[in-house]
Amino acid sequence: MSDLRNSVAAAASGMKSQANRLRHVSENIANVDTPGYRRKMVSFQAALEGGRRTGLVETGRVQLDQTALPSIYDPSHPLADESGHYHGSNVDLVIEIADAREAQRSYEANLKMFDQSRQMSRGLLDLLRR
Repeated sequence: MSDLRNSVAAAASGMKSQANRLRHVSENIANVDTPGYRRKMVSFQAALEGGRRTGLVETGRVQLDQTALPSIYDPSHPLADESGHYHGSNVDLVIEIADAREAQRSYEANLKMFDQSRQMSRGLLDLLRR
């Protein structure tokens, strides 16, 4: 029974991590036109308990994309300098949409694993009741 519990916990940690990733992708998309905004990136790491790996996954620290911010020429913009330029956002919608799809598919895969483990647990309990 502990193997089934471990598989449910692994699937749940994967779903939680992908949901967190999707939250950051959504923030990036919402700020695509925000001047000076840097894209947020999330990495995954193995969850540790007492210095040992648990078999679960969690999101690591959020990192800001350090690629150069584009310089946009618009003298009428309130943030424009004396040359008429200001720094835009380094968010690329194509990359964000691809990341969102990948997070969605990973979430769905973990959800299927979660559901399969739940069905196996139910089947095992039904067998034990007989």
